[in-house]
Amino acid sequence: MRGLNWLKYTLFIWLSLLPYQAQADSALIAVASNFTLTMKALIARFHADTPHTLRVSFASSGKLYAQIKNGAPFDLLLSADQVIPQKLLGEGNAVPTTQMTYAVGKLALWSSDPTVVDAKGDVLHSSKMNKLALANPKLAPYGFAAIEVLKNLNVYASTKPSWVQGENIGQTYQFVRTGNANLGFVALSQVHNNQQPINGSVWEVPDHLYSPIKQDLVVLNKGKDNAAVSAFLKYLNLPKTQKLIQSYGYHTQ
Repeated sequence: MRGLNWLKYTLFIWLSLLPYQAQADSALIAVASNFTLTMKALIARFHADTPHTLRVSFASSGKLYAQIKNGAPFDLLLSADQVIPQKLLGEGNAVPTTQMTYAVGKLALWSSDPTVVDAKGDVLHSSKMNKLALANPKLAPYGFAAIEVLKNLNVYASTKPSWVQGENIGQTYQFVRTGNANLGFVALSQVHNNQQPINGSVWEVPDHLYSPIKQDLVVLNKGKDNAAVSAFLKYLNLPKTQKLIQSYGYHTQ
């Protein structure tokens, strides 16, 4: 926790040293798929409260990393993990001291059918499971977390023949929503957004069954002196913004 507070303090100092720009600016932000609904709500508020403009591209963290390495002109990355921001920093593609945790994700086992998923996740041991959707664990942190859960519940081998893998958590959600899989591991934020009732049936996976899904952001080199990036990072730390993120099924620190 002390390290995280230090990172936030360092980021605050970095923001305060940026040259003041009175004019509005625009920024292109790369955002992990699981944060789609939350980011859209954040952008709407940000545009209403500031003169700046944000454009957003959503994809899996792994795919966004590949796009950045291939020259995509992003100013800021909101990843679904901590590893990719660290890699970008180590490779010289991001601004030092700007990495920070903006949200901690939660994993859920969900079905669009209200009769499928029980309150303890016992469906993973039952015949009710037909196809189990999960995100590609090599590309998506939520997929990696799903694998951890299956191993910790000793159902990895027994469920593997039923897996349907999505490229990212957004595609995984669509597999379940459309019935291509009758249940799947998704981000809690996808089925419990802005405190709306959950459609279907869901098991909020206990935290001890998987590693914390700490989602970090990092300022990319192109966004170093961008006023819209600076304003958005400050906006993320406002109490009202923190409450909004929490309302979409995330923890904040």
